[in-house]
Amino acid sequence: MLDRKLLRKDPQAVADGAAAKKEKIDINLWINADSKRRELMLQIEELRKHRNSLSKAVSMKKRNGENADSEMALSRDTGLQLSSLEKEISAIDESLAEMEHTFPNIPDADVPLGGEENNVVLRSWGQIPEFNFTPKPHWELMEEVFQPEAAGRIAGSNFILFRGWAARLQRTLISWMLNYHTEAGMEEIWAPFVAKAESMTATAQLPKMEDDMYKIGRDGLFLIPTGEVPITNLYRDQMLEEADLPVRLCGYTPCFRREAGSYGKDNRGLNRVHQFEKVEMVRLEHPDRSEDAHQELLSHAAGMLELLGIPYRILLLASGDLSFAAAKCYDIEIWSAGQEKWLEVSSISNFRDFQARRGNMKFRPNGGGKTQFLHTLNGSGLALPRLIISIVENGQQADGSIILPPALVELMGTEVIR
Repeated sequence: MLDRKLLRKDPQAVADGAAAKKEKIDINLWINADSKRRELMLQIEELRKHRNSLSKAVSMKKRNGENADSEMALSRDTGLQLSSLEKEISAIDESLAEMEHTFPNIPDADVPLGGEENNVVLRSWGQIPEFNFTPKPHWELMEEVFQPEAAGRIAGSNFILFRGWAARLQRTLISWMLNYHTEAGMEEIWAPFVAKAESMTATAQLPKMEDDMYKIGRDGLFLIPTGEVPITNLYRDQMLEEADLPVRLCGYTPCFRREAGSYGKDNRGLNRVHQFEKVEMVRLEHPDRSEDAHQELLSHAAGMLELLGIPYRILLLASGDLSFAAAKCYDIEIWSAGQEKWLEVSSISNFRDFQARRGNMKFRPNGGGKTQFLHTLNGSGLALPRLIISIVENGQQADGSIILPPALVELMGTEVIR
């Protein structure tokens, strides 16, 4: 949520930010409603003063034994006017809040304008593997251990069923990633896999992305689309001390997405599914430190890929490719040898105070002073199953076997899987 001071002071910046994200908003509608609210508040203040004056007059006349009927009648009329205006203010407040929840975060000044074609590749790491045979895609290499048809019988299309070494590889990777994060000083969180609408709203999945969510209608709960939701909401409506910062968290969660907006995209194999696993990193930070924290999260995630020997590249996303809530985002893409393309495995986002305002997450500065909103950041560290795609396709051999990255050999108990 954006600061109302900004909405009043620089509505054009808000409109330009929304346009850069290809979001349609009517900032003038908000300005008119806000102006009306302030006019009504002035009227309410005057009426309250008038009612207080009448109350004093009534008290004085009664002490003097005088008739106060006219003042009492005026006081009742004033009370009715106040009640009417307060109801009008309440309706405007609901309207303002509803509009504010549709205003996207403003992209940082160094974010390039345009759609995904304007994303900037900042750097690359690793060598794209070369083969003396035609590499296969993962769905051919994993025919016996990845069974979408069986998953379809159980849950429908675009769900995953792993068995054998694929199931073990997934479990191993999740454990390896959690250990990597906790050894770096993050606190591990095991959070609910469902969330209330208030939690989804705080992290800005609602109302924007409701069509992509799985909702449990009877209970008013949502299956979480990302670990960002429950882990960040751990601090919703909380007040921290500056000495508590930064808060560095990680956690495993399954993620559930309808992918309602993915029509026409590559859905084959593990590329795009309705349920996938990942380990999430979340950071709550002092505003003065959030840019440094963003770089730290990026380097941390990239370091995991280097340990696995997986070629990657880092993109600074253009404004039209940013999420609704992000002020700035880096995507990390890894190489898929069997499909000969880059696949996103992590998005590292800085939301500035946008989520904190929606979720009322604040801290008290050292030495006192006015409380401030936190800055929130998060990123996948890392997302499955695209990590499995890269490991399988890049490590494939001519006989169909797969050589594992050295970092996983001891954990898997083998160097080669087939």
